Amino acid sequence: MSEVTNITEPPFYFILMGIPGFEAMHIWISIPFCCLYMISIMGNSTILAVIWTEPSLHQPMYLFLSMLALTDLGLTLTTLPTVMQLLWFNVREISFEACFAQFFFLHGFSFMESSVLLAMAYDRFVAICRPLHYASILTETVIGRIGIAIVIRCVLAVLPSLFLLKRLPFCHSHLLSHSYCLHQDMIRLVCADTRVNSWYGFGLVLLIIVLDPLLILISYGLILHSVLGTASRAERFRALNNCLSHILAVFVLYVPMVGISMAHRFARHAPPLVHVVMANIYLLSPPVMNPIIYTVKTKQIRQGIYHLLSQGKAN
Repeated sequence: MSEVTNITEPPFYFILMGIPGFEAMHIWISIPFCCLYMISIMGNSTILAVIWTEPSLHQPMYLFLSMLALTDLGLTLTTLPTVMQLLWFNVREISFEACFAQFFFLHGFSFMESSVLLAMAYDRFVAICRPLHYASILTETVIGRIGIAIVIRCVLAVLPSLFLLKRLPFCHSHLLSHSYCLHQDMIRLVCADTRVNSWYGFGLVLLIIVLDPLLILISYGLILHSVLGTASRAERFRALNNCLSHILAVFVLYVPMVGISMAHRFARHAPPLVHVVMANIYLLSPPVMNPIIYTVKTKQIRQGIYHLLSQGKAN
């Protein structure tokens, strides 16, 4: 008689979880989620429309900002379907292939956000430390190549982890602990040796969560050294104020990213609600906050929005 094992073929579906302990209130919880998704979609779409329609904003700083808005829009649209259909209609099942597709785009756009912020830090460094060479260094061709490099980097970072996970057998419950498919969540359902996955994940942490912020920190160290060494007090204030929006965007991304990574690694036995809340903050904070930050702090974006609205009224 052949032995019966608990290992099964990859399931045809996973089961998503909403807000644990508040299942009866999902319809009410959907209201703030819907508002946040609408703010993200409208805010990032508006920034893209303003930069696209205003020739004066076709400059490196704003082209990088359009990349950030496009990334935030992609991140929002990746999680919106599963989150809202769960909260509105209690649709909890997601197919195996759809879950891996969401996994790819979710982590891809998240890593892309980090890469774009790194590119924006380089833009601020060149603008402040090499102002006379700014236009010749960051040409449209160079910016286009940076954009392509960001996409290639993120695809090459996520694809191996996807294939490494997809080859493994799932033998535990199909129940995920979030309303979308996260790598950290899916891998705990595997009943095989995941050391390769863990080492690759550790490498990604070093590459994205450690290296990108470190390079951003170095760029701001060089900016600070340049500003304090040569500029007057008024010029220092103006230079640092020009960097404030980017600094806030960096904090909005990396603080929740580090938080959720630490929680999955060191607080596995914390209440499920803690992990769910942290994951939602991690995925919703950048797409919601970045348009608000750049609209409030950037005069040219505000003027572009007013101009866009006035054109709409005239038509």
